[in-house]
Amino acid sequence: MIGLAATPEVSLADEPVRIRAWGLPPQTAITLRAWVRDEKGDIFHSRAFYQTDTEGKVDLEQSEATGGDFRGIYPMGLFWALKPTTPYRRLIKRDVMGSPFLVHLELYPSVLLVPSEDHLPAVTTVVERWYVAPGVQRLQVRDGRVRGALFLPPGEGPFPGVIDMFGGIGGLTEFRSSLLASRGFASLALAYFAYEDLPSFLGVVDLTYFEEAAQFLLRNPKVSGDGVGVVAVCKGAEIALSMASYLPQVQATVCINGTNAVNGNFLTYGNISIEGIPYQIERAQTTHSGAMQLSFTLQDPRKPEYQDCILPIERARGPVLFCVGDKDQNYDSLFFANEALARARKKGKQNVYLRRYPGAGHLLEPPGSPFCPVSQSPFFPLPLMWGGELVPHCTAQETCWREMRDFLHSNLAPGTKSKL
Repeated sequence: MIGLAATPEVSLADEPVRIRAWGLPPQTAITLRAWVRDEKGDIFHSRAFYQTDTEGKVDLEQSEATGGDFRGIYPMGLFWALKPTTPYRRLIKRDVMGSPFLVHLELYPSVLLVPSEDHLPAVTTVVERWYVAPGVQRLQVRDGRVRGALFLPPGEGPFPGVIDMFGGIGGLTEFRSSLLASRGFASLALAYFAYEDLPSFLGVVDLTYFEEAAQFLLRNPKVSGDGVGVVAVCKGAEIALSMASYLPQVQATVCINGTNAVNGNFLTYGNISIEGIPYQIERAQTTHSGAMQLSFTLQDPRKPEYQDCILPIERARGPVLFCVGDKDQNYDSLFFANEALARARKKGKQNVYLRRYPGAGHLLEPPGSPFCPVSQSPFFPLPLMWGGELVPHCTAQETCWREMRDFLHSNLAPGTKSKL
């Protein structure tokens, strides 16, 4: 009898899953397919072809995919390669507390070049991919101006506190915070525009709002120490570097594919007011598929007229880690990170670190997250190119997640010196 197993059947979304099949004819080509339905009803799917061994078995930890969406030995390849049936959709978990993603795995005893409803799988199984561990609490945050969601690990704590932000999509995105709380952090998923009563458009970045968020987090009795960490991507990473440069509450910062200067909007904090470097939208490029690449729209901060826009990273209280995909097509993130690193060294600040991930794009997310090279963004008329290549990008996500967590744990412990 043909069998298909995925273990564990229930897991956190950042944990690996082992997939095995048996009971098949030896030395036979088969198709393994995965699919998941998101909360909006969109389907994401992947498939790969395998050759059974002499005993009629396939084990994705040892068996090589011969074709399909990828080739080679990649145990999590079917999860990495999930792509939307409707073009330009992005798989994002919205309701992290109420339900998992149900990933359906199907085995077909032949090569399925063009799947259709007429093809029925020989055997199926389902795995639950949760974004929150048992016992993690979610608290809606409406404290003064601060809006977001606070995730607390089970137990009395205290736990290192982290502010988690995303970029130009706006709103409130929680899946990274819920996973961070599942790994021992008190994590505040912070909204800063296009959410509830916050501004619908990011015209001004008022750092006092982010300082209030840090103070809110530090007041919680389950949060340890007198400083917080910040994790952010894209525009959020630019704000994170601003927070590190100006706010005394920020103790450790992770900037994922961001910039080293204020771009596009005003930054204000007390008597400080910085006019951002204007975007050059006329330099946007469109691809053959109709998507838009924005990396050329950000100007060179080394120009004399933009020197005051560069963020004073040397003022940061704690260490800063730049995580950069060198195939990022949204920002020239590697250039910006190298500029920040050079400034820090020139000014005598040594605890600034750069991790470059070859072949990775803009959206470096937790392990197991599907590769998303392009997707629709709510504030742009065309889909945006994020860049990267499937295998190196998803491999980088595993490394980045581990290094980021280690960095935060090491540098948010009370009384510790900065480490990487």
